[in-house]
Amino acid sequence: MEHLGRHVIIELWGCGEVINDAGRVESAMRDAVHAANATLLDIFVHEFSPQGVTGVAVLAESHLSIHTWPEYGYVAADVFTCGSTTKPEAAAEVLRQAFAAETADIRELERGVMPKSLQLGRPREFANV
Repeated sequence: MEHLGRHVIIELWGCGEVINDAGRVESAMRDAVHAANATLLDIFVHEFSPQGVTGVAVLAESHLSIHTWPEYGYVAADVFTCGSTTKPEAAAEVLRQAFAAETADIRELERGVMPKSLQLGRPREFANV
């Protein structure tokens, strides 16, 4: 195993007014979780006054979070999953489409990359991490 998880960082610009509607943001989050082939454990979405929405989906495989700035047409989201059956990049595409983003910057990080000393089976207390 090369890494334990994948973390997709999503920056969406030029999004429509849908990003200021908690119900529509939650629906997009649920669709994204499904597209990622992840298991939704719980979801919380909060609508701020006068604008903005924050949502967090707790997944069996980790999490998905969204923060919106309607005044800038901007959405910051991330999807962190572990396991070999999830597709966090698919979740990113669902969010891009759901929010009608004009511009998307999507980056992926490998998380939990094992240090060489642990990969070789050396005891943790002696590993140079």
